[in-house]
Amino acid sequence: MSYDVITPSAARGILDAIHWKPAIRWSIDRIHVLRPIRFESIRRNEVGGKISPASVTKAMKSGTTVDLTNYVDEDRQQRAATILRDVAYVIEAHFDLTPRAGAEDSVGKHLDIFNRRARKGQCFHMPCMGVREFPAHFELLEDGIPMPQKHASVLPERDLGWMLHDIDFDRGMTPRFFRAQMVGGMVEVPPWHSEEIKA
Repeated sequence: MSYDVITPSAARGILDAIHWKPAIRWSIDRIHVLRPIRFESIRRNEVGGKISPASVTKAMKSGTTVDLTNYVDEDRQQRAATILRDVAYVIEAHFDLTPRAGAEDSVGKHLDIFNRRARKGQCFHMPCMGVREFPAHFELLEDGIPMPQKHASVLPERDLGWMLHDIDFDRGMTPRFFRAQMVGGMVEVPPWHSEEIKA
């Protein structure tokens, strides 16, 4: 089951796909919801298991891959999912320099790189809406360009419940959550160290 809107973690992933370096860390400030929140149910065929690392090691040692097989027809499973459909967002974000930033790193330098890449539609890998099966297409909303109009259905205040803010990689991949509220089609995302964020 999907959240009602894209999570800050997924939004950060989109920005990371456009420009990421160890010297910067993206923070999502606001998510503007432009289209009605609609869901769709789908079924996907997936492989039920993986080839074990021990099997791979054994094949490498023996020099043959004869026993290194996984037959899809024998290990197929269907997985149902409820997903968002026909979405559009404006993501407002900033980045901070990390302790890994060098003397040559500056906010202006990385902002210029990001803007240039976003203008050209460039990315290191295809951004996605949280999982790779659902690609995200993007364009830069330049300064001076008005915010696209939001659909009337997203304007009333709405409690979106507890939503994933991001993963705390420094503390054992701990998920961190916040109580998401949509007001006027906008979700205000609390800062990482805010008291509103709960592990």
